[in-house]
Amino acid sequence: AAAMAGAALSGVPAVQIDGAGVFKYVLLRVRGDGAPHRDIVRGHAWAEYHADLFERTAEELARHGLSCECLGGGRLAHRPEEKKIHVYGYSVGFGRADHAVTTEKLKAEYPDYEITWADEGY
Repeated sequence: AAAMAGAALSGVPAVQIDGAGVFKYVLLRVRGDGAPHRDIVRGHAWAEYHADLFERTAEELARHGLSCECLGGGRLAHRPEEKKIHVYGYSVGFGRADHAVTTEKLKAEYPDYEITWADEGY
């Protein structure tokens, strides 16, 4: 079971965010049965609330036998024409995500971008 969970876990993209704009994001901790956890970032403009991102991702992961918890949320300002992403803000329901962790995940996914973060702002 742990090997299957590990394979499912490694198949989960670390970052899925919209290509441009300002939108909410959540930092999620994904777990498989007996496998180590992995933190992932999800950010989309269709989400009216941080909980929308969490619930949809949780449903997708459950189909692969994985569970997740929300570590917090915030906002992303993605400006592809400038190759910049700014991480800031917080989620009223889940609290503030660790933006430093989110920034590291984004840097791995967008190595040629300037990625900044700040705790202030909503």
